[in-house]
Amino acid sequence: MQNVLSIIFWPFLVYALAALVIVVVMIGLSYVLGERHKDKLTDEPYESGIPPTGNARLRFSSHFYLIAIFFVIFDLDAVFVMAWAVSFRELGIAGYIGILVFIAILMVVLFYELSIGALDFGPNGKRILKFKNKLTK
Repeated sequence: MQNVLSIIFWPFLVYALAALVIVVVMIGLSYVLGERHKDKLTDEPYESGIPPTGNARLRFSSHFYLIAIFFVIFDLDAVFVMAWAVSFRELGIAGYIGILVFIAILMVVLFYELSIGALDFGPNGKRILKFKNKLTK
């Protein structure tokens, strides 16, 4: 039993040793080759040597983040459709009906987002907040 465990366990040890060597080499090289300077603002938090300009409390529109979330959602859906396309022959009619239902749900969600103005970039984006307030009441 001891011999079997050592046969199974040695690749893990080789991998761990290789990872440790890579980490030590990378940290060592960055220490040796790294730039050394001691400016006044280098130790300032969050600025890393760059003089602060203005207030950090800037207002950003959350619309960008909403569009980014929609992109991630629809991008992941594209991955599912691509996976179906690769194996559509093996899935048969059940897979075809499944992907049709999936795409139908995607279309319903897309039309819903369009109807509430979630994809509007203009000043009509406030309709989303009005719709949200209707739902919470």
